[in-house]
Amino acid sequence: MIDHENNNRGLINTYEALQLAEKAGLDLVVVSESKDVPVAKILDYGKHQYQQKKRQRQSAKPTVKEVQLRPNIGESDYALRIERAIQWLVKGDSVKFQIRLRGREHQHRELAIKLLDRVVADLGQNGKVQSFDQRSLIVQVIPA
Repeated sequence: MIDHENNNRGLINTYEALQLAEKAGLDLVVVSESKDVPVAKILDYGKHQYQQKKRQRQSAKPTVKEVQLRPNIGESDYALRIERAIQWLVKGDSVKFQIRLRGREHQHRELAIKLLDRVVADLGQNGKVQSFDQRSLIVQVIPA
């Protein structure tokens, strides 16, 4: 048994463990059901349930990876970013591509849109487009 201060008390009779838990104003919870001896812990059961649910929600959240590009990106850099995005999509994460324009690049917006179309085409078999915003030059791809 483990008490509420995380001290290992060793093997204790169930009745004694319940009395210790009652004295501390907490609950006696079986944490691990092993073959020989189950491990019990004195803790607040409501708080324990809340933390378990919180961990489950945290692990269930898909993460969004973000990739920023420029319209005049080199071929090797582009290939590296696409390769990394494919790895993320296979893992189950969604990927958001954003093209940033600076200075005179704003005059050639159509090049940025063509680049986003190329990204969508290259990721076509591994992901599907969730949103494509041509105005802000953002495309979000989710796993297929």
